[in-house]
Amino acid sequence: MSKENCTTVTEFILLGLSDAPELRVFLFLVFLLIYGVTVMGNLGMFALIQVSSRLHTPMYFFLSHLSLVDFCYSTVIVPKMLANVLKKDKTISFLECAVQFYLFCTCVVSEVFLLAVMAYDRFVAICSPLLYMVTMSQNLCVELVSCCYLGGTVCSLIHLCLVLEIPTYRSNVINHFFCDLPPLLSLACSDVTVNELFLYIVASFNEIITTVVILTSYLFILMTILRIRSAEGRCKAFSTCASHLTAIVVFHGTILFTYFQPNSEDADKVATVFYTVVIPMVNPLIYSLRNKDVKEALRRVVSSKMFS
Repeated sequence: MSKENCTTVTEFILLGLSDAPELRVFLFLVFLLIYGVTVMGNLGMFALIQVSSRLHTPMYFFLSHLSLVDFCYSTVIVPKMLANVLKKDKTISFLECAVQFYLFCTCVVSEVFLLAVMAYDRFVAICSPLLYMVTMSQNLCVELVSCCYLGGTVCSLIHLCLVLEIPTYRSNVINHFFCDLPPLLSLACSDVTVNELFLYIVASFNEIITTVVILTSYLFILMTILRIRSAEGRCKAFSTCASHLTAIVVFHGTILFTYFQPNSEDADKVATVFYTVVIPMVNPLIYSLRNKDVKEALRRVVSSKMFS
């Protein structure tokens, strides 16, 4: 790479999902609708859990933080993406880009850990139901959630510090709709082997650790469910895990597809849209549509508001 092609960058240009003018209004309306549902669903779930005493259990405590994280990392990405769909000027300053990546990475890694913690919670609830409230004490729940946020913060700080060390870039045009790490590294003039190494080490470590926790928890859960004699009891036990299992498969499947496939910018964009835009919208639906406790709590809150 010739040195004259490398410059210090003060701002980037985000190309977005598509440069076809005829798709701008369509994409804007679609993602605006998705974001509106995401905000209402996640903030609604968070508020419902806070105000309903029926949902003041460890399971819903973790679910409230999952909803909060989903809302946050969708909000970090989608408003800027919506603005860029309609604007001709698609620039983002280097500082804004760094902050966006930092917040996004923090939220995503925190969600990875939260899903693992929720698997452990289901393990305790099904395998040791009599000791559930004692084992999953309020202090332990707060500590586990704090560790999830701390893990997300540390991982994102590592990546951010390494990115800030990159002196020059060969271009300031990012072929993506937000400041993700792989597209940034592909534009660097300097050797980014350390950055890529840390990306794969941290991503692999997080995936392996959380996957082991999830698989171990559900292995014991499955063994416990199979020992239940009544079919009704087995169905009831499994139904408490179905929503969480669905969320895990969708989220982890998309993450693995995005970061461990051969480079394909179009496939990366589609997969990234899925876990940054679609999954935060779907999660509240997954946890509410078939959850009797949530539906009953919502009915009571609505009824109390109507009577008041």
